[in-house]
Amino acid sequence: MQMAKTPFLPLIGITMGDPAGVGPEIIAKALADPAVYQICRPLILGDVGVMREAIPAGMAIRPVDGPAAVEAVAGRIDLLPLSELPPSSRLPGKPTLEGGRGMVGYILEAVELAQRGEIQAMVTAPINKALMHGAGFPYEGHTQLIAERTGTRDYVMMLAGERLRVTFVTIHCALRDVPGLLDTSAVHRTIAITHRALKRDFGIEEPRIAVAALNPHAGEEGLFGDEETRVIAPAVRMARAEGMKVAGPLPADTLFFYAASGRYDVVVCMYHDQGLIPLKLLHFADGVNVTLGLPIVRTSVDHGTAYDIAGKGRADPSSLKAALRMAASMARHRAAAGESAAIDP
Repeated sequence: MQMAKTPFLPLIGITMGDPAGVGPEIIAKALADPAVYQICRPLILGDVGVMREAIPAGMAIRPVDGPAAVEAVAGRIDLLPLSELPPSSRLPGKPTLEGGRGMVGYILEAVELAQRGEIQAMVTAPINKALMHGAGFPYEGHTQLIAERTGTRDYVMMLAGERLRVTFVTIHCALRDVPGLLDTSAVHRTIAITHRALKRDFGIEEPRIAVAALNPHAGEEGLFGDEETRVIAPAVRMARAEGMKVAGPLPADTLFFYAASGRYDVVVCMYHDQGLIPLKLLHFADGVNVTLGLPIVRTSVDHGTAYDIAGKGRADPSSLKAALRMAASMARHRAAAGESAAIDP
């Protein structure tokens, strides 16, 4: 008689984020759901004292000395202690520099574990970028720090939900600067990284990619701007010549309707709000931030530290649960392809 295969449950490191934010609370709420343990084996990288104050009655903290010791039993949180914050540095809604140092330490350890293949993915809770800078790491955020630590030069930010995925050519910059930051190489690179990730991490054999125009009506034949013909269309032609299934540049005012209806697997956007407004309209509570192009799997919640509600029992764990599901799925796709966490993209 043939034995049934045991399902692959990837070991996922969850960084606690800023101890003063909603990270500990959403982690506790997410891991209170037994369904999480049916898709992965979670390991928290953080602070025992902080998590003990965040867990509900009936849950327990089990400190471990490394990923190999994880047992992944529902109702009991396996935690790798990386800080011992005093009570004054773990007050909800009251960020401190000491908490910021711990916050960065959780991320750095998760990256190291993922690169060594000791965990199959990392999922990050929200951080305070000013505290990151104060701790001596002057990066824009998680993405840039992780990219530097993994030696990744070309990477792309994706925001994703069940109905819509979006990636970006430019991200955090003034709107007036966007046209000058766009060039054919940058647009093509974003398309190519997105295409490769959809195949590698999402299991889509022939990704259908839509590329958004920058200007209204896709420039209206140059009447409202020429970036479409001068910058974006050449990048689309290059991607098509390489065998990618790419449409565009398409007017953004109708494109997202068709993408959310299932015509496209992803929309490549020219700037931050072009993609984030429709994404958050559809997936405000359960959107996931994914870094494409890394040699490791990394997903994140799509919200901030929310100091105003930290410690009040009001934080919604939906985005973290979605990030865990996506990270587990990505790790399974890589495992099925015979890849380890440390293989270069």
